[in-house]
Amino acid sequence: MKRRTLLGAALAGAAAGPALADGTARAAAPGPSVTLTGSTLLDSQALYFVSYDGLVNNNSFQKNGLLTHNGHQYAVWYTADRNAVVGRRRFPASTWETVEVGHTLRYDDSHNVISMGVSKADGRLHLNMDSHSDGFTYVKSVAGLMDDPGAFTWTAARFGAPQSTLDGLALTSRFTYPQFVSTPEGRLQLSYRVDVSGNGRCALAEYDGTSWTDLGEWTGSAGTYTGEHGSSTARNMYLHGIDYDADGRLHALFTWREQNGAVMCSGGGITNHDTGYVYSDDRGRTWRNDAGTVVGVTGSSDKVSVTDGGLVVDPLDPDHSLMNQESQFTDSAGRPHGIISYVPGRFGQCTTNYVADRTRNGRAFHLRKTAAGTWRKTEIPVPLDSSQRTKLILDRYDNAYAIFPYCRIAAASAASGHTDWAMLYDGVSAGLDAFGEVVIDETRIRQDNFLSIMYQEKSGGTTPSALRSLNFRLPA
Repeated sequence: MKRRTLLGAALAGAAAGPALADGTARAAAPGPSVTLTGSTLLDSQALYFVSYDGLVNNNSFQKNGLLTHNGHQYAVWYTADRNAVVGRRRFPASTWETVEVGHTLRYDDSHNVISMGVSKADGRLHLNMDSHSDGFTYVKSVAGLMDDPGAFTWTAARFGAPQSTLDGLALTSRFTYPQFVSTPEGRLQLSYRVDVSGNGRCALAEYDGTSWTDLGEWTGSAGTYTGEHGSSTARNMYLHGIDYDADGRLHALFTWREQNGAVMCSGGGITNHDTGYVYSDDRGRTWRNDAGTVVGVTGSSDKVSVTDGGLVVDPLDPDHSLMNQESQFTDSAGRPHGIISYVPGRFGQCTTNYVADRTRNGRAFHLRKTAAGTWRKTEIPVPLDSSQRTKLILDRYDNAYAIFPYCRIAAASAASGHTDWAMLYDGVSAGLDAFGEVVIDETRIRQDNFLSIMYQEKSGGTTPSALRSLNFRLPA
């Protein structure tokens, strides 16, 4: 880690910018670096079971399992007795206050994560949890809790009773993947999937500080996809993320998953194909492809469909075990970046066991939109050694960081065009004993220049294990 940091500093010094009017050199932006400042223990005995190759407390598609707001960090998880807990700590303290919010996990299903969101319009913390193609549980805090956290003791009285609706708004009986995102005006949106894997639609609901509104579905599951091996007439869009940039554009990178396995070369693979991109400039009401053409209107019959043109920004057939719901982030110029991972063609043109093949030969790729408006993909020279997902963040200088399973961190500098990927931290060598996927505090990056990573230690069967977080300082 030290060697890489010093190398980055040397490169930065060698690449000083143009001279100022007085003849002095303008310092170049620093390259990527991570400095471990400490760790915290959230729970010494957190719930542990493996399903769908993941853990319910550390599925990387959570948004957000960690969250920072007004000098406090918040975390959610299930305890060994299956109770849903929300914790908080005030920086720089390392101890967590915890509150049980009155819900017990129903099934041993790692999809049934807890996600958090903040409605800035009224200062509430919102939780959505325990859903996989069925009903959900929703809990919200009292107003103002997030605005002045020091004025509120951390007790169960700060949270309302668990609900099966959004304050009376019933969405769907087949609900999955809650992801909260705050709009620039301070409203809170909830992204979710309606129906099931291979035949589902993305939808949005919105909270204005007073009540929830169902904005409706914005993707379609119908239409015919035909590949080399066969056709499919149903699918769903899996989002790599959904995020607003500083100018208020809503970005979404995604992949399609087909219902019909006939599109694959082998039944042991996975039907995900192609990486696509859409954006919205009106808070998720109208969706456009990369060229700016309208391809869907939320809540209408005109939904984003696999048959729409201009969606695919990185084509790939279903034979390479492309992962769904990987990761995305936007840079300081509002350009989308993503992580995608699959088995490259040099290892063969047909994966027959997606877990084994991804673990043995899978690679992650950094996909980004350039200033010229084109898309560029760079392979990250770090074997996955896992079937699971990698997270992506960018620091204030637009250096990119890929956080691999087992808390391994690689990074590339913006100055190189994100081509100089190298390892900065190896959780395996550090002896963390992390299970696999990790949860990232996306909200903390720009607030105080820190990367927080939550991970759970490996265990066996259903024996509880420690849930911890690592904290790294990024370049100042």
